[in-house]
Amino acid sequence: MKPERLKELVEKLSSARIGVLGDFFLDHYLVVDPKLAEPSVETGKVAHQVEAIRSQAGAAGTVINNLSALGVEKLFAFGVTGEDGYGWQLRNLLNELGCGTEGLVTCHDLLTPVYIKPVDRGRQGLSAEHSRYDIRNRRATPEKVTQAVLEQVERRLPELDALILVDQVENESCETVTPLVREWFQRLASHATSTLFWADSRFHIDEFRGVWIKPNHYEVMGHVPTGPTDRVDFSEIKKGLPRLRSRNGAPVTVTLGQDGMWISDPLPKQLPAFPIEGPVDSTGAGDSVTAGMVAALCVGATHEEAGWIGNLVASITVMQLGTTGTASPPQVFAQLHEWRTRCPDLFSGLP
Repeated sequence: MKPERLKELVEKLSSARIGVLGDFFLDHYLVVDPKLAEPSVETGKVAHQVEAIRSQAGAAGTVINNLSALGVEKLFAFGVTGEDGYGWQLRNLLNELGCGTEGLVTCHDLLTPVYIKPVDRGRQGLSAEHSRYDIRNRRATPEKVTQAVLEQVERRLPELDALILVDQVENESCETVTPLVREWFQRLASHATSTLFWADSRFHIDEFRGVWIKPNHYEVMGHVPTGPTDRVDFSEIKKGLPRLRSRNGAPVTVTLGQDGMWISDPLPKQLPAFPIEGPVDSTGAGDSVTAGMVAALCVGATHEEAGWIGNLVASITVMQLGTTGTASPPQVFAQLHEWRTRCPDLFSGLP
């Protein structure tokens, strides 16, 4: 898109009112100095020495982080946390962004989900990370807790331009997004007239109908990746996209990593990614696409315009190593200028 159109849309983002319903995690980084490692007297194993700790909202919280960075001022979080220190910290982080957390319901029988990520000081990228420790719930979320969350959403829904669902975990009955929530989400979307409903589900995207969906290239093929080198056949995605769009009954966006995305509304079209030089960290890239696209749709962007903005935002976040990055409006404007300069053929003929 042209810089004038991007500026027009981005300047309106502060007026968007967006709720995020889903699995909120805390990303908890332990910064380790390898030079200080010492043997444990008790076990003989390596005792890694933590020099610093940094935390940020993760999973559904990553979407909030990106919406806030883009300038969206009215944000609301809906989900479940435990009554623990991690839950307290997660709320504080969201509140610092101006995000309402009245919709985060606590349950003393559950844990606040956490990704604990030890990382080596002085190194960048995924190679700096040690083995991760995950705190997750292995028991089903009580239905009364889920109902309390949905009541909070329904109370706030008339004020929202969009409601984003972020479904993070494989066990369909744990955390916030349970089968009850997925069914409720679709039913509510079928009756809503002005709110945009957007679903991003890592393991259950096939269960959604009648709402905007954004699977990545693994999720749309039902493939669970085992590592960063996994690949799927993009030609199969292209062939199956019209069928997916017809079955879903609502617009579809399929992200393709470094190859951009396919959109279908209803006709399929590929929006290429822009070339990036140097190392990248794709952690949270899909969440940044969701944030950029939904925010843009809320202020009048077409599906294609929103897709270009999603690509822009993701191209910025993946260059931020060792964290789930965000993109600010000045960064988005600068990136578009750079790409129009470097890749004029890519933009020729675009509105």
